[in-house]
Amino acid sequence: MSKIEVNQISSQCGSTLTIGQSGDTVTLACGATQTGFGRTGTVDWDTTAKTASFTAVSGNGYFVNTTSGAITVTLPAGSAGDIVSLADYTNTWQTNSVTITPNGSDKIGGVNEGAILNTEGQSVTFVFVDSTEGWKNIQDSTSNVTGNAFINATGGTITTCGNCKIHTFTGPGTFCVSSAASCASNNLVSYLVVAGGGGGGGSTSSGLGGGGAGGYREVKSPVTPYTASPLDGYPSAPNRVTVTATAFPITVGAGGTGSSPGGGTNVNGCQGSNSIFSTITSAGGGGGIGFCFPASSKCGGSGGGSGGNFVPTQIAGSGNTPPTTPAQGTNGAKGAYGSPDYSGGGGGGASEAGQPAPGTAGGRGGAGTPTQITGSPVSYAGGGGGGIVADNGVPTGLSAGAGSPCGTGGAGGGPDGPNAATAGTTNRGGGGGGAGGYPTPVAGATGGSGIVVIRYKYQ
Repeated sequence: MSKIEVNQISSQCGSTLTIGQSGDTVTLACGATQTGFGRTGTVDWDTTAKTASFTAVSGNGYFVNTTSGAITVTLPAGSAGDIVSLADYTNTWQTNSVTITPNGSDKIGGVNEGAILNTEGQSVTFVFVDSTEGWKNIQDSTSNVTGNAFINATGGTITTCGNCKIHTFTGPGTFCVSSAASCASNNLVSYLVVAGGGGGGGSTSSGLGGGGAGGYREVKSPVTPYTASPLDGYPSAPNRVTVTATAFPITVGAGGTGSSPGGGTNVNGCQGSNSIFSTITSAGGGGGIGFCFPASSKCGGSGGGSGGNFVPTQIAGSGNTPPTTPAQGTNGAKGAYGSPDYSGGGGGGASEAGQPAPGTAGGRGGAGTPTQITGSPVSYAGGGGGGIVADNGVPTGLSAGAGSPCGTGGAGGGPDGPNAATAGTTNRGGGGGGAGGYPTPVAGATGGSGIVVIRYKYQ
């Protein structure tokens, strides 16, 4: 290696002096300084955030933390080419600002006054130009680029509750996650999936069973605080849904038609339709069962009640079909056997089985269950009440079965047709009420449609 020691290098001719060749790197020895070249436009960043007022040093960049209060930064006495940068450390300058003060008679943008930085996430770079303009801001970023700690998503009707966003689907749609959270625990969402309730049975000669409630499935994520129903399925890992940046089609089940095809002699109600979110499917509620009709097709999220009958062995529909843990519903109840009053059993609800017909009234629908996933307590998935008719069409003052007191299942009809069965409430998944009438065919009521709700932490 050669060594050259000189005090001055001058050009032989002309005014241009070239040091090195194309592609070479020219460096200064450690500790050496230079004058006349100016800076390259960059700073050396001080990574210890400033939490109190200070005087800046040329060539340095500073992260300024105003969490605890406003801060004043005094610029150094300026020489041409001096440079200072500042950045909002905790994105709090919009709350507690930074005041930039020039030294002595120096100026900031041609004015000998301080400047205020009060934009969230702002970063600025000042270069001292000359005595006329002083410090000039040559770079100003107001973009707040941060890591994505939370889910970003669209779809359904969006509301907020505290730090949570809530997407409510009352019909088909898509829960579209544009970006997942960088914090894995925030990708585990809370959800409510309720299927359509079953329709009530219809008849000309007896009270018919109430429709079963639509299947009820819920998971409460630990990061989304609210009061869930007792049927929270979080403890069972297969129930949990962790979302990724993709589209999740949403299916909201319709309520089953009452005593399809709309009335007739001893006709079963139709089963409600399933509701689906990701890997979670809630089964439609079983339809109310007609007079002496088999119950095999009237199983579902909750089972439909059976009609009043002459057959003591007739059974009601089974709930939690297909089975889930915890159970998505309960069984329907049997109707009263034999004369004089043929009353239908109640449909099963999410948290309580349908009530048997006592013979003097239709069976009450099984209770649904309340949850606060939407921000306020709402009850879902109650069973429909059973209908009633007096023997030989003679009114005896008997009562139709009440719909679920919790979950808005429809009430049964009767006696003898003066009072029509009522439908389950829309988007609550309640079963439709069973009919009771004589001698004119009376239709059972339609089950309530289902709902899908998704809740997650967004800030």
